[in-house]
Amino acid sequence: MRLNVLLDLDGTLTDPRVGFVASINHALVKLRMPSLPERVLTRHIGPPLRETLSSLLGASRKHRLAAALKHYRERYAGGGVFECTVYPHVAEALARLSEGGVRLFLATSKPKVFAERVLTHFSLHEHFEGIYGSELDGMYAEKHVLITHILDRERLDPRATVVVGDRCHDVRAARAHGLSSVGVLWGYGSRQELVEAGATFLVPDPEALVESLLPDPRRVARARMAASPLRVGKAAGNERRAMS
Repeated sequence: MRLNVLLDLDGTLTDPRVGFVASINHALVKLRMPSLPERVLTRHIGPPLRETLSSLLGASRKHRLAAALKHYRERYAGGGVFECTVYPHVAEALARLSEGGVRLFLATSKPKVFAERVLTHFSLHEHFEGIYGSELDGMYAEKHVLITHILDRERLDPRATVVVGDRCHDVRAARAHGLSSVGVLWGYGSRQELVEAGATFLVPDPEALVESLLPDPRRVARARMAASPLRVGKAAGNERRAMS
């Protein structure tokens, strides 16, 4: 049985910091609100955009959400979408996983139309069997809803499916479906956030992710146990081989 891996985008494959911060501040200024420092805004990378903007607008301005979305997207679509970078060694990791027989699917709260542009721009799309994201109207923006859609559409066996991401939203969505989850430690979610959300295990870098998922007994996973009862990457690799 082949392993299915549902990968997050922002904070997992790419670092969207520059474009995200610029687009959020563009929206705030358009609404005559003060721009916010980068250290404040980077905390919001990962959750659905509507959730982030609602939080930043505050209760008294939530009626401006539609306008905020419009202003954000005009800046983001106009260039912010490409103001991101692929994390070091991620491209190589994706190539090794796909070549090793792992089925890769993108599962992002970002609108699919933007996710496709990012993957194509960085030539990462060729490694994926499917690219899934939200619709511009907000459908599938919640990660657990998106995963339901992917499991149904692709007819994936939950016993052979793993979710990989950097935020608690990814981990909680995996748990809601009874899926294993890998928390990556190079993104925007802290170790504590991922542990408290219930990540199955954590990996410190893309190399460790590959070693944990590829069904090769010669590979020794370098993922380290963050806190009991989390399992190290090697244990996950053993589970993967048992499913084969």
